[in-house]
Amino acid sequence: MKRIFLFMLTNVAILVMATLTLKLLGLDNWLSGGQLQMTSLWVFGGVIGFGGAFFSLAISKWMAKKTMGVQVIEQPRNDTEAWLLATVHRQAQAAGIGMPEVGVFDSPEVNAFATGASRNKALVAVSTGLLRSMDRREAEAVLGHEVSHVANGDMITLTLIQGVVNTFVFVFSRVIGNFVDKAVFKTENGHGPAFWITTIVAEIVLGLLATMIVMWFSRQREFRADAGGASLSSRQNMISALEALKRGHTAPLPDQMAAFGIAGGMGAGLKKLFLSHPPLDERIAALKAAQST
Repeated sequence: MKRIFLFMLTNVAILVMATLTLKLLGLDNWLSGGQLQMTSLWVFGGVIGFGGAFFSLAISKWMAKKTMGVQVIEQPRNDTEAWLLATVHRQAQAAGIGMPEVGVFDSPEVNAFATGASRNKALVAVSTGLLRSMDRREAEAVLGHEVSHVANGDMITLTLIQGVVNTFVFVFSRVIGNFVDKAVFKTENGHGPAFWITTIVAEIVLGLLATMIVMWFSRQREFRADAGGASLSSRQNMISALEALKRGHTAPLPDQMAAFGIAGGMGAGLKKLFLSHPPLDERIAALKAAQST
């Protein structure tokens, strides 16, 4: 739950900082002038909402390499690295995408992820723990899962969704703040303190709801990536890989890569609404159901 809280806090912090910056620079008068200028508000909200999301996407590979210590395989140093490159190359050709960079990061946890700003300039990385814990059939399915994320354009899609919800949070929080300021506190000229306090509170609450929406989309594309991994490897290999994840010890990836890892957290009740991945049992059941049809 801590990882999801930090993810939500990061997005809300961006919006709150934008609100305070507008106030300090006096740009709030340009956006409102005492009454909300909706066209300007939507445009400015879109710039902030999409700007931050696309900036994160643009630096995603660089961040992944730095934060995870990913060693990109330029020239294979052993049989395992040669196999990784050959497998990803074959899967990328089958998926119709450019060859991603392939890397390994040192971690005892069983995990892998894909990231990058486009389908043809992505990064696929696996942990040393995964390579030690899984046989090549299972690892092949995991690589297929990550290549499918790239082929499906999941990085861009999730960025667009994040940009949309950020924009709506930015605009609607100000609409709510304006209503409270005018209708409840009867402010007649400009905006009073109630507008800014209510706007920030609304950004926090709406940011929480926005995170639920983004995580719901994230869970749906995990099923698609599992199906893609089954297609690029085999359905039984994908099921075996997910069962191996259940047996192994996995830990959440940093927020920037968490949505694109092979494994996610666990939760029930309200916590389940903030998971980036469906429970492994549900993913295995979906693959088995597809196998029987």
